[in-house]
Amino acid sequence: MNNISNISDCFGCGVCALACVKKIIDLRLNEDGFYQPVIKEQEKCTNCGLCLDVCSFNKKDLALPSGTMKAYAAWSNDDDIRKSCSSGGIGYEIGRSLINDGYKVCGVRYNVQEARAEHYIATTVEGLSQCIGSKYLQSYTLTGFKGLSIKGNKYLVIGTPCQIDSFRRFIKRYNCEDNYVLVDFFCHGVPSYLLWKKYLGEHENTLGRIITARWRNKTRNKESDSCDWHDSWDIHIQGDKGLFQSKLSEGDLFYRFFIGNYCLNNCCYNDCRFKHVYSSADIRLGDCWGKKYAKEKKGVSTVIALTDLGAKVLGQLNTCEFVEEELECVTEGQYKKPVSKPFIRNKVIKMLRSKHSLRSIHTIMCKPYMLMNVPKRVVRKLIKK
Repeated sequence: MNNISNISDCFGCGVCALACVKKIIDLRLNEDGFYQPVIKEQEKCTNCGLCLDVCSFNKKDLALPSGTMKAYAAWSNDDDIRKSCSSGGIGYEIGRSLINDGYKVCGVRYNVQEARAEHYIATTVEGLSQCIGSKYLQSYTLTGFKGLSIKGNKYLVIGTPCQIDSFRRFIKRYNCEDNYVLVDFFCHGVPSYLLWKKYLGEHENTLGRIITARWRNKTRNKESDSCDWHDSWDIHIQGDKGLFQSKLSEGDLFYRFFIGNYCLNNCCYNDCRFKHVYSSADIRLGDCWGKKYAKEKKGVSTVIALTDLGAKVLGQLNTCEFVEEELECVTEGQYKKPVSKPFIRNKVIKMLRSKHSLRSIHTIMCKPYMLMNVPKRVVRKLIKK
């Protein structure tokens, strides 16, 4: 079959569903907790091959040849925006600027009812606020992608590098690149929804019905005006019966599984080709974690213009401060190569399907793995404790 029916463990970007003229492709969670394309009515497929043509997972190269790059450390001059965003607020400022220029924004928000990250279309600055902040989950793209048109409107599309690479192939195929600005970001990988739903489930008994969930908060509580970007790895879950807050630095279990790479999508490991500055976007964003900005507490964005269009968009942001830097400076602290797949990954996924608690899975599987992969001097120190 000249379609995506034989593809598995892919990026789950959903661009194949967008390209399908018969509209018979859907995205569904597979047994490992990742979105995968499914052909709903195989008999209606005409074998046109469009779904494979736009599929980044089915290719080995980038959709956008590398060109001249300009790298910056940057931040919004509005302290409220800078405080509410994960790093320097440049992603929000790009969206706000383009909406004021008549663009629509296809960004990502957290859907509390579905307990998932999902793409949506923002047409106003007020609507754009829903996509502020990091969402360390694989997004369900079709809620947003189905609202896009090939011609007649202009869009900013924000997504992971693999989503954007497929989307670049789609707009190239239909000769409408001039109508789109594409933005991606330095991506660690996406964890399984089995992890997130177990994590939520373990808090729902005390929190009740979940109202909001946020990652990377710079303010620890409502009473505090302090803003510490470097220790902003916070998870904030508000229920109708209470509030839960936990930090990576305090041993939060979601972050331990995610940052430890124990349950990422298979395609996020050894063969990921989108690390460092390998991108098909017009602009790549991230946190400027390097030594030069180590004392900056409010948040600094890494911003890389990858195309002339990207440079033009950045040049219109008069609400932001840009400091041109060497590429090595602004990519310090970002992954240069794909992460390795832990040999316990499949066993962790299997246990996430079981009734084991996250704490017990971490104790049984992750702690022994950690001890096997730390220097002997550290192991001796831990044993003595």
